[in-house]
Amino acid sequence: MSNHDFADTEKYDEHLGMMSSYRWRHDPKTVLFMLSRYKFVSRMLDGYDNVLEVGCGDAFGSHLVAQTVGNLKCIDIDRQMIESANKHPKITYECTNEITPADAIYALDVIEHIPHEESKQWLAELASNAPLVIIGMPSLESQEYASPLSKANHVNCMSAPDLKEIMKEHFRHVFLLSQNDEVVHTGFHKLAHYVWAIGVR
Repeated sequence: MSNHDFADTEKYDEHLGMMSSYRWRHDPKTVLFMLSRYKFVSRMLDGYDNVLEVGCGDAFGSHLVAQTVGNLKCIDIDRQMIESANKHPKITYECTNEITPADAIYALDVIEHIPHEESKQWLAELASNAPLVIIGMPSLESQEYASPLSKANHVNCMSAPDLKEIMKEHFRHVFLLSQNDEVVHTGFHKLAHYVWAIGVR
């Protein structure tokens, strides 16, 4: 039994959102991995005023970022994902692909779904709307172990050097990091399941 006496205002009807609920039911550890990525973003953007997330899905992890930034806008082109989101009072949600100006923009697990040449134009649009952009994606090397469905949807996975190369077209400084499970590190990128690029104009 909890030693906390919960008031009625402290009782919440929470849910994970459509994609996060599916992950929790079928492979719960992936929810941990997803949340660790959002925690990393929340630390990198701590104190920023206006932040935009592009491709938020059901925005479950976005709540971590909302804790540390002034205002967070989450956008996605999938209406059912936006509608399934457990709404957070500090987040504005919109079903759109329109990139709007912000102090910082981040996109997790998005660029690998965009054909390579189109992704260059997409990065240019992100860069023109924010001086700081954070991109996270599954590494090219990880795809050897991916499921058939994952491989079919991941049309643009890149190695860390390739991601850095296309980021350098739009940013003066690009910082690379790697991730395995919930651990973000600076280790050998070819052994990483996930790669990060932080671009600064």
